[in-house]
Amino acid sequence: MAKSIFLVFMLTILSFSATANTQRQPGENIQKDNYYPLVMLETSLGNIVIELNRRKAPATVNNFLSYVKRGEYNNTLFHRVIPNYIIQGGGYGPEYQEKKANRSIINESGNGLKNDLHSIAMAREDAPHSAKRQFFFNMKDNNNLDPGKTWGYTVFGSVVEGTDVLDKVALVETEYKAIIRFQDAPRENILLITATVLPEPQY
Repeated sequence: MAKSIFLVFMLTILSFSATANTQRQPGENIQKDNYYPLVMLETSLGNIVIELNRRKAPATVNNFLSYVKRGEYNNTLFHRVIPNYIIQGGGYGPEYQEKKANRSIINESGNGLKNDLHSIAMAREDAPHSAKRQFFFNMKDNNNLDPGKTWGYTVFGSVVEGTDVLDKVALVETEYKAIIRFQDAPRENILLITATVLPEPQY
């Protein structure tokens, strides 16, 4: 009887642990052996291809891939454009309705990747481990966003095609949007139409 109770207890613990691990690593089974997955962003101004760096930012990449695979970035806005600084998106629909987000992920800003020109990083609130789904492209070398005495912003990939598209986005006219209390919102919507995980390269 005692052995049976112990066995049930252990199975319960193992089941809980497996569930917790799945929750901690959404997207880990998407091209799980590929350290550098490619994602294409089809936007209203052209296509952008990003090479993600799972080796340096595994939790962040897996989180991003989970949103991509579920279509959660489709039909969202680039809602913040600051020339010679950043282009931010991933969090709002076309009417500026906030999109549902997974729970926050760990800050991996100490991974050695820098907020350099055309890198992609996770947006967050003041709390270091508050990134969820919003991301931004660096439009110059933003050393101030790298970690130092304080936490930085996690870089998890870089643009390999479509930097000219980002340059076009950076030139759009912006305005204050009261609905999200943001300066620097594009006057005319710039849409992320679809985000797609590209097939693994066959070597």
